[in-house]
Amino acid sequence: MNPNNENTGTLYIVATPIGNLDDITERAIKTLTEVDIIACEDTRHSGRLLANYGIKNRLMSFHQHNENESANKFIKLLIDGNDVALISDAGTPLISDPGYPLVKQAHENGIKIVPIVGASAIIALLSCSGLPTNEFHFYGFLAAKKLQRQQQLKLIANNSCTTIIYESTHRILKCLDDMQLVFGKDRTIAIGRELTKTFETIKQGTVAEIKAFTESDSNQQKGEFVIAIAGKEEIQSIQITEQQQQLALLLAKQLPPKQAAKITAEFLQGKSKEIYKFIINS
Repeated sequence: MNPNNENTGTLYIVATPIGNLDDITERAIKTLTEVDIIACEDTRHSGRLLANYGIKNRLMSFHQHNENESANKFIKLLIDGNDVALISDAGTPLISDPGYPLVKQAHENGIKIVPIVGASAIIALLSCSGLPTNEFHFYGFLAAKKLQRQQQLKLIANNSCTTIIYESTHRILKCLDDMQLVFGKDRTIAIGRELTKTFETIKQGTVAEIKAFTESDSNQQKGEFVIAIAGKEEIQSIQITEQQQQLALLLAKQLPPKQAAKITAEFLQGKSKEIYKFIINS
């Protein structure tokens, strides 16, 4: 890694609003006004966004289809002394958006990198999800194909911490179907739709409840989605005897989990709720 060169420009990683245009910082506006070049995913989209704040500046394309090639171009501009601001269509760059090759090469060339913090859909939902926030895992968008998506969900199902994913309007119902198949209907999730926008929806419930809520209203199937998934409960924390475990698993082969838990609790004097949790986590 080269030491920082004072003659090079600075690369600014600038967060922009995810919906509500008031969610931009004064520092972001100042930075976008003063840099030499703004690198963006879509020059037309970003042009309209910047016009809202009265920012007139040079825009250059930097999207997922050209980011490796464009990174070299922007590094040359930075080395020549130009200040560059990287923005995405919405939110914080590099978070499921282009930018990694550029930032990596900037470090390798000793170019100063400055984050201009702001909106992030991940943090927006996490902060109001009602799920644990001390530790979380971000997975981004799941696969478009069903079998691959289910395999990813099986990995997420074993996470002990909260997991955050993005989902699109075209796959939200399919994703919820797969969640119920993989997680069972009782895993707690929180869903955020169109965060910070006019028709924002934030709702927490079981997978079955959220699935029913989304299926019942076509409006709740439109827009951009962020989903927070509760971590898997530790089986060790469920206090049931070995005899209760054996009977519960035997009955669960023939009966629904709730019925198997109830019979086991009555026969062996246990707590049906804890036995039920053991069954669905086994």
